[in-house]
Amino acid sequence: MIDWLLEASSLREFLQHLVDDAVRACGADGCGVTIQHRQRPLTVVSTGGVADKLDEKQYGQDDGPCLQALRTGETVHVPDVLQETRWGPYPRFAADLGIRSSLSVAIPVRSHTAGALNFYAADRDAFGASDRQMLALFAAQAGGGIALAQRLADAEDFTQDLQTALASRSVIDQAIGAVMQQQQCTAEEAFDLLRRLSQRINIKLRDVCTRLLTDIAGRPPTPRSPLRPRP
Repeated sequence: MIDWLLEASSLREFLQHLVDDAVRACGADGCGVTIQHRQRPLTVVSTGGVADKLDEKQYGQDDGPCLQALRTGETVHVPDVLQETRWGPYPRFAADLGIRSSLSVAIPVRSHTAGALNFYAADRDAFGASDRQMLALFAAQAGGGIALAQRLADAEDFTQDLQTALASRSVIDQAIGAVMQQQQCTAEEAFDLLRRLSQRINIKLRDVCTRLLTDIAGRPPTPRSPLRPRP
């Protein structure tokens, strides 16, 4: 997995490498990776022309082996779709596309993203015990990649939130200094004045400070970098 992560430029590319190798390893005729995004499942990558159609059929009827694996966190093995009585019209749909067996392996949840690897084969009972053990390892690798991507995305969001907060703090500090100079008061008194004005006119404190500084300087304030000392 480390090699794939180093070589891939995106999570989608990493998952594509993973499913391509998994299909070659088990001899399946196709595989789709289902991830639940905003309470809605979608196939993010696939290999073999039939996987997308089978996944979409299950999404459309909101039922099927891949959704069961995703929602329960358990592996769903279908040795022969023609012997299945679950999932409404889905088994007959799969058989009509030339698929006789499938294996849906839940991606271990390491973040708030649930998913499953869905393998499809034209042969009946194509996934033996050794295949199921091996493909569970691929699912674990997928979970690790997804969790890493999620952590990176969360870290980026946190950094952006922190930068916004620091910029707001800088503008507020500048406004406090301006009020102190105009009113000949302490920093605490200046902040209290700005806070009460914000509450009275129902505008965020940062926006009140921005307006004040704009009125004084004739242009919007430029937040000082927290990494650069004030002159």
